Amino acid sequence: MAPKVVLLPGDGIGPEIIAPTVDVLAAVGAELEYEEHAFGGACIDAHGTALTDETLAACRASDAVLLAAVGGPKWDTTDPSKPRPEQGLLGLRKGLGLFANLRPVRPLPALYDASPLKLEVIERTDLLVVRELTGGIYFGEKTRTQDSASDACVYTREEIERIARVAFGAARSRVTSVDKANVLETSRLWREVVRDVHATEFPNIELEHLLVDNAAMRLIAAPRHFDVILTENMFGDILSDEAAMLTGSIGMLPSASLGGDGPGLFEPVHGSAPDIAGTGAANPLAMFLSAAMMLRHGLALEAQAAAVESAVDRALAEGLRTRDLGGAATTADATQAVLQHL
Repeated sequence: MAPKVVLLPGDGIGPEIIAPTVDVLAAVGAELEYEEHAFGGACIDAHGTALTDETLAACRASDAVLLAAVGGPKWDTTDPSKPRPEQGLLGLRKGLGLFANLRPVRPLPALYDASPLKLEVIERTDLLVVRELTGGIYFGEKTRTQDSASDACVYTREEIERIARVAFGAARSRVTSVDKANVLETSRLWREVVRDVHATEFPNIELEHLLVDNAAMRLIAAPRHFDVILTENMFGDILSDEAAMLTGSIGMLPSASLGGDGPGLFEPVHGSAPDIAGTGAANPLAMFLSAAMMLRHGLALEAQAAAVESAVDRALAEGLRTRDLGGAATTADATQAVLQHL
């Protein structure tokens, strides 16, 4: 039986980049069965909630979930009683138990000139951000009155242990654990537990601890220093977006969110870009690379994953540049350029 993939096009440019991704997957010979569901703002418009029970059940029953992008000004609100597209993402992460977010950052030689950083700073950078995805301040208890608000940041030993194991397991030589242990109690526990996991299970991998502000500076000043960055939910969100600038565009970064035995969620790091939705200018490459991560981490189709990544590399090496990369190629142009190499 063909593996079942749930497609969540979402909002903005989402539908425009997920459709050509299915073409790329077909071209690489991945025989998959697809089921599409409304998600995010589109789901709020249709059903009054960003994630329906039916969609969550379909995702749980699938082999992998491929998500494009959610959100847009239409659904922006500070009213806590109104649904927001991002609630669908949080609900999906929690509902599928996706506690580990992997974001590889590898600037491609063809795009070195697209980065705002100097060539000698970014060349040969090849790092992975491992972000804890279901704990911390995003999921802590929240309070709100007219004049005050609070968000609890809570972590348990078990939550830290399991994400630390993912980071050490992915590392070639070094894990840099990022926290704010000089100020935050959760960070002190984080540091202690990561030390324990390192000492008892992964003593052959080097471990270093960095405070988040120092890590943010070093990511820009000396990105080659990093192999695997391990950090909690909020710091990971910020640092991985910062790391996107090493590649020249957030339109180039894929991600995978993995849990235990269930399906993983694969999505580009960029947002729904409502300002260019419908213009045909969206860069689909991060979506293609997210599909490659799905082939590798979700469906164990390594050869097909490598073929997609290679096709993207070669299209860029031959001069493909979408608007965000300083060129004029459309979504269709970018798709054709990649398909030609498959």
